[in-house]
Amino acid sequence: MADAKFTGIHHLKLPVSDLALSREWYERVLGYTVDREFPDDDGVVRGVGGGLPGAGVPVALRQNGEAAAGIAGFDPVSFAIADRAAAEAWVAHFDALGERHSEIRRASRGWVVDVYDPDGLTVRLYSAGDDAEDLTNQPGYATRCKGEDCWPAKAMPPYLISEGHFARMTASRGVDTLTDLRADGRQ
Repeated sequence: MADAKFTGIHHLKLPVSDLALSREWYERVLGYTVDREFPDDDGVVRGVGGGLPGAGVPVALRQNGEAAAGIAGFDPVSFAIADRAAAEAWVAHFDALGERHSEIRRASRGWVVDVYDPDGLTVRLYSAGDDAEDLTNQPGYATRCKGEDCWPAKAMPPYLISEGHFARMTASRGVDTLTDLRADGRQ
């Protein structure tokens, strides 16, 4: 793998159910600017590409209602902001627009505020500044791990593993089948 390297992120693509509605929302709420359109073979534009001010990576919106519904409530990407003051400025901006958003909360390192696009996708703003205590390894926050101390080596939930791995992973738990495991309430 010596020659196989990443050089960065080329772009992010977010699924939306209604391209026109989502484009307007991302423009109005996050300052999104469109610089290209992607028509399908039938000539209908079902995708746009552009950017968010300061994000440093192109962002595409692609009409795909099934995918948008599938990740509603999930935060597939966190956009970096400077610090808590920036989070407060974003909250004031969202309030002025009447947009639903989370409260500002502490993260493992920094501050987080969420806003929700028209499909319910969580757009997370995460501070990258040094104005917050590092809470890594504290209860309720991220923990550092290395090698054998990391999931899945530490403890992989059986419903996430293939049948081939099942026997190895459950032998130490005293169960023989996935049905036994579920019946015992240890899934």
